[in-house]
Formats: sequence, C-alpha cells, structure tokens
Amino acid sequence: MEILHPHCAGLDVHKESVVACVRHVADSRVTSQIKTFKTTTQELMALSEWLSTEGITHIAMEATGVYWKPVWHILSDGEFELVLANAAHVKNVPGRKTDVNDAVWLADLMAHGRIRASFVPDEPTQQMRDLLRTRKQLVRERSSHTQRIQKTLEDANIKLDSVVTDILGLTGRRILQALIDGQTAPHALASLAHWRIEATPAELEATLRGRVTAHHRFMLKLHLDQIDSFDAAIARIDKEVDANVEPFRAAIKLLTTIPGINSLSAETIVAEIGIDMTRFPTAGHLISWAGLCPRNDESAGKRRSTRMKKGAPWLKTTLIQCAWAASRKKNSYLQTQYLRLRSRRGPKKAIGAVAASILTAAYHMLKDGTTYQDPGPNHFDNRAKAKLALRLVNRLQTLGFNVHIAPSTA
Repeated sequence: MEILHPHCAGLDVHKESVVACVRHVADSRVTSQIKTFKTTTQELMALSEWLSTEGITHIAMEATGVYWKPVWHILSDGEFELVLANAAHVKNVPGRKTDVNDAVWLADLMAHGRIRASFVPDEPTQQMRDLLRTRKQLVRERSSHTQRIQKTLEDANIKLDSVVTDILGLTGRRILQALIDGQTAPHALASLAHWRIEATPAELEATLRGRVTAHHRFMLKLHLDQIDSFDAAIARIDKEVDANVEPFRAAIKLLTTIPGINSLSAETIVAEIGIDMTRFPTAGHLISWAGLCPRNDESAGKRRSTRMKKGAPWLKTTLIQCAWAASRKKNSYLQTQYLRLRSRRGPKKAIGAVAASILTAAYHMLKDGTTYQDPGPNHFDNRAKAKLALRLVNRLQTLGFNVHIAPSTA
C-alpha cells in the first residue's frame, strides 16, 4: 500500500502509561523506535519533545475512556496532526495483543492512512458538552428519586399519584411536607390540594388515607432533600451554560426554529456536533455518525438487521425526544412524515426517520446560516401528484367505480 505519512507515530494510551512507537520511512526502508512514558504532565511533555525531535508529523491514538484527553491536550500544543481512532475500528489480529504491538499497529495504520478520525470538538464545545451531559445525568438522578418517593408512598398506601399528575408540583409538595411533619388526617391533607385539582374532596381523602410510619416520613424527607440538591445543582449548571453560551447563541437561535426543538435541546445539539459543519462532508455523514441510519449487515445477499447504529447516544436520545415533540406539531411536514411512515413501518422506525430529518435540517441550517423553512403538510402530495392520482384511481376502481380524471381548468 502507498505510504501517505512517512514520519508518524502510534500511541497506546493507558491510565498510568503511554507506549509510543515512532515510524520512519526512507528509501523504502522502515525504521521504528518504541518508548514508554508515564501519564504525568512532566512525562507527557517529555513525550511531546521526543516526538518533535523525531520529526513526527502525524500521531494516532485510541479513544480509551477519558485517558486519551490529557495526552491530546498536551500534544495539541505542538505541530502535530492528531488523529483519534475508534478502538472498534482499529482492532489487531486476535491473540497478538500487547501494548507494544498495539502501538506498532497504530503507527502502521497511520502511515498508510487507514485510520478514520473520530470527531473531537474544540475546547469551548467540549466544555459546553460536559455541562449539558452532567445536567442530563442529574435530571435522570432526580427522576430516580421521584420514583423512590412514589414507591415509599405506595408502601404507606398513599395513592397520591392517582389524583395528582406531578407529585412534586404545588399540591404534591404541600402534601408531602405535611406527611413529613407528621400530619396523617386525610381531611387535613386533602385541604392542602390546589382548587384546580380535578379530584373531588372525597376522592382526595380516600387516596390519602394510609398507614404512614416514622420510617416512611424519614424516607420521604431523605428523597426530597436529594431532589432539592439536584435542583440546586441543575440551576447552577444552567447559570454556567448561560454565561458561556455566547459563541453558540446564533446557532441555538437558528435551531429553535425547527419544530420540536426548544432552547435546551438546541444547546445540547450544538454541544454534541459543534457549529462547524465542514467536519462532516455531507448531511448523510452526520446522520451516520449520530447513529440515525440503518446499519449495513448483509451476508449471502440477505439483510440480517436493519436496526439503527449505536452512534452518539447523548445526541441520539435528544433528537428522538425532539422528534416525538415534532410529530405532535399540527400541519407540519415532520408530523406528516411521521404519520406516513408509522402506517407502513411502525412508530419506532417513523420516529427515527423524523429525528434524521431534524438533524439533516440542522446540518444545512448551521452550514448555510439559514432559518428553518417548513415544506408544509402537503409536501409529499405535491411532490408526486401523478402517483397520488394513480393510487386514488386504482383504489376507486377496486371499489367498483369507473373513474375518468381531467385536469382542473382553474
């Protein structure tokens, strides 16, 4: 194979050590040298100096957890072209795996240009990504504690969630605090409900009549305190995001014009894909990276699976949530697309297609700086009027009618 990078290196990165292999090609002769460095800052600086002295131009390393990040940060200050490889894409022959062999293998692949670089965003985008991913984790933890409160109430035979949609809303908080304070009388608890609650006073009293012990009150207070701490942490993250959102403000404003995307979703999308779309040659490359397209799994002419790829889980979950919201937007292109596909492929396939359409629109909007233009609910009919007319005529003929159609004179 052709040598694309005659002076390159491969790094096998671990938690406490980095095995580096430098590879030189001169006059059709390959020479290599291997050294091992610790992952302390001083040792990584020594690694950078050694690679620079060797005249290395391109460096490849695997994405191993978070251990590659300190190495990447220090080497990015040099004059190197860094490539981060997906570990699943650069596996060596089984049974020959050692740290040295892995470094040599990465260097060989780098020399021949056989490594597909993973997407590594710039530092502001990485910081935004860390904040919003942490926020989502805190929201999930908060939801877990809400479920634990429901479990505790069920154990005490308090059916609060049967009459209150949100047990942490105004009414739910009042009743929970009263239970923690020792109030157990159903009439007194029912009087704390907001006047807009649909349940009657008798129904409220029936659902709030239970057996609340000191243990239940302790558990309810414990979980409520945890929820309050999560709410405070989420508020701090939101404040930090607002303080650092200026480089992304224009992009976020553009994305919020897409049905189903609010400010938080737009911030998450921007944090995951960045605002520089030149990293992705086409919208199809971005969709494939996000994991919103069917995988290629074919053998002997048979397609064994059409499930979506794993892709980027943080981005995919956000887009799926946005797609569900967009599918409920009346008189919109995305709702029409969802309904058309749902009847033939089912709701999961349909919502995946809507999510891919949202990401496609986001790609072109960020690339061209344009706002979202909804094609409208009649886009599919207007795109193929002849096919639609033929289908309707065939349907009427199947029902026993003779049909003659002529273009409208209007």
